[in-house]
Amino acid sequence: MSSAVTILMKPVEGFGVSKVVDSDNPNFKPGDLVSGFTGWEEYSLIRKTEQLRKIQPDDHIPLSYHIGLLGMPGFTAYAGFHEVCSPKSGEYVFVSAASGAVGQLVGQLAKLHGCYVVGSAGSSQKVDLLKNKLGFDEAFNYNDETDLVAALKRCFPQGIDIYFDNVGGEMLDAALLNMRDHGRIAVCGMVSLHSYHDPQGIHNLFTLVTKRITMKGFLQSDYLHLYPRFLDYVISNYKQGKIVYVEDMNEGLENAPAAFVGLFSGKNVGKQVVRVACE
Repeated sequence: MSSAVTILMKPVEGFGVSKVVDSDNPNFKPGDLVSGFTGWEEYSLIRKTEQLRKIQPDDHIPLSYHIGLLGMPGFTAYAGFHEVCSPKSGEYVFVSAASGAVGQLVGQLAKLHGCYVVGSAGSSQKVDLLKNKLGFDEAFNYNDETDLVAALKRCFPQGIDIYFDNVGGEMLDAALLNMRDHGRIAVCGMVSLHSYHDPQGIHNLFTLVTKRITMKGFLQSDYLHLYPRFLDYVISNYKQGKIVYVEDMNEGLENAPAAFVGLFSGKNVGKQVVRVACE
């Protein structure tokens, strides 16, 4: 008895910005700039063109922002904060992984909304970025804290109204104990659990009952009808200098695997981008 194994070699896929070199689709012509799912390769054959979005070049906006600030991460921040968190001016907002592709914009949106904002990050460099470039009111390095519950109590003596959760795990557990009555938690990601085969559970979920907390997971794709409003709002504030965006740019496709692996150890500062070619 014999058996055969077929291995299909396919490139890794991810969000990218590309230029059309050839097309049999009347909606796209050579020279058009598009954003959407592409392969980790120099040239991609894209059959599902309904997933592509045309980009109108703007000298004031880098092309890479269309996969960051104006792409899926930016829209995740906008939809999660405004639609899931239902913020009110003057509320107290905590953002974990706050210097990342999503978190950095959540904090700035909260400040524009009139909230008090604290972020957590994994290095002193990132903490400095949050406080001195991104406009957070306060920030802390979670690696320097032996007691996350106490750290959040120090930053939020009055408690947390909104927690935008990007990491899960111990940080979520600590935030639950520091939430105010009727607080809201938007569960965007669980990056702290990605490397665990047997992730530990959350211990403090009963506070959802005693404090009447709303905790909701979401995907940005649930809110695509808001995308035009998001673009107008973010582009306007970016051009006025009220929003900034930080990227960690790697040059060359050959550096993509290392850049990707670095995400899970926090090596990137800001949105991780790999530039395959210059436009």
